[in-house]
Parts: sequence; C-alpha cells; structure tokens
Amino acid sequence: MNPLEVKVIDEDGREVSLGDVILGKWTVLYVYSKDNTPGCTTEAREFTELLPEFGRLGFEVVGVSKDSLRSHRRFKEKHNLKVRLLSDPGAELIRALGAWGKKKRYGKEYEGVIRSTFIFNPEGKIVWKKINVRAKGHAARVLEAARKLVEESRKEVTP
Repeated sequence: MNPLEVKVIDEDGREVSLGDVILGKWTVLYVYSKDNTPGCTTEAREFTELLPEFGRLGFEVVGVSKDSLRSHRRFKEKHNLKVRLLSDPGAELIRALGAWGKKKRYGKEYEGVIRSTFIFNPEGKIVWKKINVRAKGHAARVLEAARKLVEESRKEVTP
C-alpha cells in the first residue's frame, strides 16, 4: 500500500491520510514504539529541541506510533514536546513504511515497531530513510541529512 494513502489520526482527532499531513512541505516522519518509554522520550525531546533548526530549513517534524491520541496528549504535556504526533492504532502506516518486523528482547523474538525515520520531499517521495536507529543523538543526525537534502535541492534548481 502507498504510505501516502494510509489513514491515521491527527492531533485534533481527525482521520487523515499521510498525504494530507505531509504533501507540499519537507517532512521528517519518525516512527517510534511507545509514548513515555526511555528511548522514545529521548528521541521526542531531541526532535523538539531541534525543531527551530528544522523549521529554518523548511521542515516539519512528525512522530507516529500505535499509541492513542489520549496517550500522545499526555506524552506531549508531560515532556513539553512540540513535535506533531500521529496515531496509527492498527500499525497500517508503520507497516507500509517497512518499520514493522521481528525484534528480540531478553532472548524472546516478537513482531513490533522498529524505530525508523523517513524524510519526504514536498511531492511526498521518500528521499532518505533509516530503519532500526538508536534514539540518542538521532535527531541531530537527521538534521544533518535534512541540511544536505536542502543543499542538493537548491543545486538542482540553480542552472
């Protein structure tokens, strides 16, 4: 399935497609497993901290997990997060992006969300992605990738 067509729930409780959310602007979409867990909190705080830098480059930053809208609201409030969060309760978008798969914890194998990040150009094309990332320091690495993509896109426009 085309990820742009997958329906998610936005912060206002509306069912929207990913395309409705991201088309027309550069977007960092990061996929995380659960609100209020240590790694996911670190990642969300780091993206929030760097949000002004992403904004100067013309990027929006959006997080998505299976958690409910209510859980997202508590998560944002508790940690003063400024990133936009989408709810994907059936993990349809997460699966469409390839951010779902086998994981291991304490020797047990199970299926679940794989922390991943995607950069979409304004036309909705994935132009950069990282699957199975470490949370700490990840937002800064994504910002560096965003800078390079903006530089490259400016070179393409300049004759």
